[in-house]
Amino acid sequence: MKISPTDSDAALAVRGLSVAYGDKPALSSVDAVFKQGRMSAIVGPNGAGKSTMLKAAMGIIPTISGEALFFAKPLAAMRDRIAYVPQRASVDWDFPATVIDVVLMGLYRRLRPLSLIGRSQRQMAIECLEEVDMAGLASRQIGQLSGGQQQRVFIARALAQKADLLLLDEPFAGVDAATEKTIITLLKKFVKDGGTAVAVHHDLSTVAAYFDDVLILNVRRIAGGTVAAAFTEANLAEAYGGRLARDTPMTEAHAEPLVDTAT
Repeated sequence: MKISPTDSDAALAVRGLSVAYGDKPALSSVDAVFKQGRMSAIVGPNGAGKSTMLKAAMGIIPTISGEALFFAKPLAAMRDRIAYVPQRASVDWDFPATVIDVVLMGLYRRLRPLSLIGRSQRQMAIECLEEVDMAGLASRQIGQLSGGQQQRVFIARALAQKADLLLLDEPFAGVDAATEKTIITLLKKFVKDGGTAVAVHHDLSTVAAYFDDVLILNVRRIAGGTVAAAFTEANLAEAYGGRLARDTPMTEAHAEPLVDTAT
């Protein structure tokens, strides 16, 4: 993929990304640029391809066409700078692992070959759990946690990776208000300290408060840019099939279901 001037300062740039599930298009020639040092949301109706775009960029699912660059380089060269937080619904919570085991998994790729987890790595994992108020449950099996607690653990794992880019798939889906506040506070601090966060998001009412930039999808790109410029009623009406009336506030009632398994 040829790097354009707008891609050079991007944490993630996708060009012409197309994906299909069988004969059903999931993404159609999508272009998007997510700038470094920004909080970006990906929004759109159920089945719009939001989660699909992140998975395709990460190489988790195959693409028909298009490419993704991370910090102007291919994924293989930048994996150590990226942390991915999947949807909770896609995780096997019966896996026999404790809370601290899950966080330590984020450190494995930084170890030398044949090296073992040591005291310093465990201390780092505990510190990351403290950031999400989960250190007291470090020895608990992950399946015994509430949905909000599970999401906190995955955020702690991402923080332990010391990545420059966080990709989050529905980080606020199904969590309580306290957990949502904790997560957004951590993400804003992460970005303030120089990181970049890109999140698939479902609640239209919080986009303006939480994010700097937004990409609006419905299989194809509808609009993208700063929230002030792109997050308009006209663009949302186009994406959501005209269901957003002019005089109706953009609240959670207009958002998609909490868990978007179709994308």
